[in-house]
Amino acid sequence: MLRIYNSLTGQKETFKEIEPGKVRMYCCGLTVYDYPHVGHARMLIVFDMVRHYLQWRGYEVTFVRNITDIDDNIIKRAAENGEPFERLTGRFIAAMDEDCEALGIERPDFEPRATDYMPQIIAMIEALIAKGYAYLADGDVLYAVSKFEGYGQLSGKRLEDLRAGARVEVGEHKRDPLDFALWKAAKPGEPTWDSPWGPGRPGWHIECSAMSTTLLGEHFDIHGGGIDLKFPHHENEIAQSCAACDAKFVNVWMHNGHVRVQDEKMSKSLGNFFTVREVLPKLRPEVLRAFVLSSHYRGPINYSEENLRQADAALSRLYLALRDVEPASPVPATHWSDRFREAMDDDFNTADAMSVLQTMARELNVAKSRGEPVTAAAIAAELKRLAGVLGLLTHDPEEWLGTVSVLTAGATPEGEGISDQEIVRLIETRTAARAARNWAESDRIRDQLAAQGVILEDGASGTTWRRK
Repeated sequence: MLRIYNSLTGQKETFKEIEPGKVRMYCCGLTVYDYPHVGHARMLIVFDMVRHYLQWRGYEVTFVRNITDIDDNIIKRAAENGEPFERLTGRFIAAMDEDCEALGIERPDFEPRATDYMPQIIAMIEALIAKGYAYLADGDVLYAVSKFEGYGQLSGKRLEDLRAGARVEVGEHKRDPLDFALWKAAKPGEPTWDSPWGPGRPGWHIECSAMSTTLLGEHFDIHGGGIDLKFPHHENEIAQSCAACDAKFVNVWMHNGHVRVQDEKMSKSLGNFFTVREVLPKLRPEVLRAFVLSSHYRGPINYSEENLRQADAALSRLYLALRDVEPASPVPATHWSDRFREAMDDDFNTADAMSVLQTMARELNVAKSRGEPVTAAAIAAELKRLAGVLGLLTHDPEEWLGTVSVLTAGATPEGEGISDQEIVRLIETRTAARAARNWAESDRIRDQLAAQGVILEDGASGTTWRRK
């Protein structure tokens, strides 16, 4: 029974699709005026994982992830660069596609660009005006927040509290300081489109409402995005879409947590901001994916070289277990898939699911050490099948184990101590010894690693390690 935490209700709920066997899902994608950063990578990986798990569970998934290719930031950056906005967005869309391919992120079924949906955006604004939810103000069209009775239901914010801190900028003609733009009148030098209210361009929020309802219908199953979009973007989407369509809009709202660096929120102002293409030369892309999935998607995740090294080591343990084993095929459902499904059914708990994979790797090593090739082959096949749901173990084991990332190599310069690969190999040998109750060999390996500055820590999910 799949249970998902619904940001709208603040609790886990048993998932029930609107149309039997089918899931329609929308995720807010990137605003393309710069290279994708690690926070974007987390969002992209998380909802790629959600999509693939739902498919593995047997649902027919229609997945939409939009591209915002016109907004204030894009116009500002294009002006700074002295180039047409289309050239700017085209360049960064191509960069996004390259990063997604490197991270194993599959293309969505639909990837709409806001500039291609102007007729639908204008039609939705017209509907909001006709129903009294929007009004014209000096060439702009504004949404009247006070007209929508449920405003604040997603974020838990009260209109009175929001008004207390709201400001109306000079030149704005709002009836209420909380009202937001659906259509912005043309300004000199900006790109514009024709509309019933004169030339201009859409506000950010209405773009997603128009694209999602056009492609998925007025009422669909899941809407996702980063936690920073919960307010005001997603709150405004609800207000617009429900009012324009007279429908519920979305059943389940999902939000992934922030990426933190040294326990501070990642931001350009703090100088701890990393783009995906800055990071990838230092490590294998699958390591970044494993790092993201090693924590629950809703919580914050701390980005650090040590955590990336641990993710690299965890992946290497899996690849090491698969080495010299020819997976049996086909593989019937086993108790491993039951445990994996139990973890993932609990609000996509990838951390627990990856613990299942590590346990399987230990059992695989035991089977190999006991000379049980049939058992080893069956476990290996199931390990690869389940890891594939998470987009992991996509490489040949020999290829993976024969490659050292810059990040890993940087921890142990050539000729200066034991490598991460060798540490992983010795830990797996020790795991097999412990399974065979060969405590003397287990202690010998622990002492050998300790002498080289490596501390082992045994826990319920397996053995982890760190350098002194």
